[in-house]
Amino acid sequence: MDPYTPLRARPGGRKKNLGLSAKEYTKITGTIASVRRNRQLSDDIYEDEDVRVRSSRENHVKSHEPSFIAETSFVRAPLNSRVGSSASIPKAKGKAKEDVLDSLPVDIQEALILEDLLYVLMGIEGTHISYHPEYSPEDDDPLKGINFVVSSPLDSSLRDLTERILPLGTYYTAISSFVESRSHLDFGLVNHALCAAIRDMLKDYQTLLSQLEHAFNTSPQFSLQKLWFYVHPTVHTLSLIYQLILELATTDDDDASSSSSSSESDPEQAARDEALGLGGAKLKAVLSDMKKSTSDAPINVKGGEVLTVIYERMQTMSGDPTAVKVYGTLLTAAGVPYVEMLRVWTTTGRLEDPYEELCVKESKFISKGILEVDYTDEYWERRYTLRDGSTLSSKRQHAGVPLPRTPGGRLPGGACVPPLLEGWKHKVLLAGKYLNVIRECGIGVQADQKDTTKESLSMEDEKLYKFIEDAYTHANRTLLRLLLQDQQLIPRLRSLKRYFFLSNSSFLTHLLDLSHAELKKPAKGASIVKLQSLLDLALTGEDAAFREDVRVTIASSGLYEWLLKVISVSGVIGGEEGEGLPDEEAKKDRDREREKDDKKPMLAIDALTLDYNVKFPLSLVISRKTILRYQLLFRFLLHLKHVEQSLASMWIEQKTTPWRRAVPNHPEFEQWRLRVALLRARMLAFVQQILAFTTFEVLEPNWRALETKLANVTTVDQLLRDHVDFLDTCLKECMLTSAKLLRAYSRMIITCSTFALYTSSFTKSANQALAAAEGSDGDQAMNKRWEFLKKFESNFNHWCKFHLDCVQYYASSENVSLLPLVVRLSGIKAMS
Repeated sequence: MDPYTPLRARPGGRKKNLGLSAKEYTKITGTIASVRRNRQLSDDIYEDEDVRVRSSRENHVKSHEPSFIAETSFVRAPLNSRVGSSASIPKAKGKAKEDVLDSLPVDIQEALILEDLLYVLMGIEGTHISYHPEYSPEDDDPLKGINFVVSSPLDSSLRDLTERILPLGTYYTAISSFVESRSHLDFGLVNHALCAAIRDMLKDYQTLLSQLEHAFNTSPQFSLQKLWFYVHPTVHTLSLIYQLILELATTDDDDASSSSSSSESDPEQAARDEALGLGGAKLKAVLSDMKKSTSDAPINVKGGEVLTVIYERMQTMSGDPTAVKVYGTLLTAAGVPYVEMLRVWTTTGRLEDPYEELCVKESKFISKGILEVDYTDEYWERRYTLRDGSTLSSKRQHAGVPLPRTPGGRLPGGACVPPLLEGWKHKVLLAGKYLNVIRECGIGVQADQKDTTKESLSMEDEKLYKFIEDAYTHANRTLLRLLLQDQQLIPRLRSLKRYFFLSNSSFLTHLLDLSHAELKKPAKGASIVKLQSLLDLALTGEDAAFREDVRVTIASSGLYEWLLKVISVSGVIGGEEGEGLPDEEAKKDRDREREKDDKKPMLAIDALTLDYNVKFPLSLVISRKTILRYQLLFRFLLHLKHVEQSLASMWIEQKTTPWRRAVPNHPEFEQWRLRVALLRARMLAFVQQILAFTTFEVLEPNWRALETKLANVTTVDQLLRDHVDFLDTCLKECMLTSAKLLRAYSRMIITCSTFALYTSSFTKSANQALAAAEGSDGDQAMNKRWEFLKKFESNFNHWCKFHLDCVQYYASSENVSLLPLVVRLSGIKAMS
């Protein structure tokens, strides 16, 4: 705001001499003498009323002669008489005061009002211009300013001009109070910068007032009209600042409940805290106390919210050039610390935000040390997040997001992302996260070769967005190089494919042979140490990388039971959300499964799975969530392999004498043996077709597609997304995410595995049938054998048809990749 200097010569005009002639000097002294006479008259009228006040003041002055009041410089100061009189001498009120000003000539009235206005413009009450009658310094909000009114009757023309100028006093007092109050540390760096910019504008305003006061004291031609002419542009400028501070001040008056977090009742947040070891009663009590101590304190308007308010006002008043200029200047000045925080975050990965003003927040309790114990992707997802809770995924992250100040309003404090950065907030977050990961690895972060740190950037400058883009690209490139080259991500993923997808499954066959006796035990009774030793022995002859990172674990629940439970409740394993068994049917299945578990404990072979050790920063890609997906696919393949091995052993068993010896005089027994062999062949064909479809039609093509994507990946988030999408696609195409498909398949595979368990029983029955055939007394026993076999046949035929129908339906409607499986299973149905 450039002050309009009244003493400055106008362009093209004649330079005016401000020296006073004798005639002018006589006129001014006469005017001043007349003003003094009138003041003396008014003082005499009320002399009886204030004699005690004057005498006490004189005594006070005499008793303090050495004080600053007696100093000549202070006595001659313009504000001394005004401050002293307003503090000690009661003002004239009522009709007497009105008669005094009303009885004076217009030019004297103008001189008195001009003198008062020069004080009012600095927020000081005048003689004839006073505070509003309803003003109370104790009760009124200083950020709304002090309202002044003309307390004496004036000429109508003078009153009109005076009332036009009076709002300047209100604006000035309000703005001064705002600058004084918002300069505290609690309001953050953005408010500090804003107050500094407003203070600079007030300096221009104060310079203008000093020039106007000089003109009033030296120029006889200085009038109220000239004062209005000089301050008219300033009225509009200060009104714009006043409207801005009113909006910033009134936003602070919202309810304290806006600072409470919406994550208090978030079950997913509680589950994450439990997974990180943050679910202890003591820690919860400490956190609840912290929430109670801070929940009643409203969030101040600071950081991004201040910039948002300024930007919105500038956009709303874009048709006013003065408003655009004023708000643009304030936005640029207030955005300097915000831009500096952005610069440090995106170039070094350090979050220097002491007052929580930036759109990025840090959860300090999630550190790299937690990952050493239980490596999850919580470090990546929750260590640094956006304060507004938004994520790149479709799943919104609500943890720690403050409620809007008003329903449908903007978020408070740093959670409010400036509109200019709304489209860049994710790149701002990711650029710093990438560099932070590199710093956590002990690697020094080097800035890009382009020396952009010395450039001055502002919120409205296009260079800022180019700078963010360059920083994001540089951080991406650096972290990708670290993961793909230094940390050998691709070989790691290939080792996962080898161990979990059984691409070279000779080690698994060896392991199943070595641990055959141990895997027949109940899951709770199996020795993990022994199984780990057998796995190491099975991998000894393998030329496999990273085999020391593979470990044996025992799951706490069965694969199909766990998947059905998860899909029926929430459907979170990457499948069709909401699809699952009806509530009643799912409840019945869970009751049946619970009864089965009570009767017969789960075997170790059904609970066996592998685990994989990775260190930071590879744990960001191979996280606990991705390891869980690998484990689900491994258990699915392991169960298929085990059933295939059991049915193959049954085939070997059925090559013995009881199954090969001809019995011509007992055709019913011959037919029974053929039906048993046929059912075994159909089951083995079903298992082999599922296994071939899973490995050759699902896992291998998807793996090749993933390798192609990884060869062309450009961002770390794209790498993470492609990896998770690959696993989710494999789970879906392996029928592990659809409740109906999984239910039908699980019944089929359980029927096959149960049938293989009766190998010795069928052989015993065959021996008994041979003995009975030789003695010709086996009719009754043969009926029981047929009845037992037909139960398996009917069960297998029913679920085979049901499973094929489900596969055909999903292949034609939702999952086209199941079409090859339809062709494979159709041949098995034709064998019936």
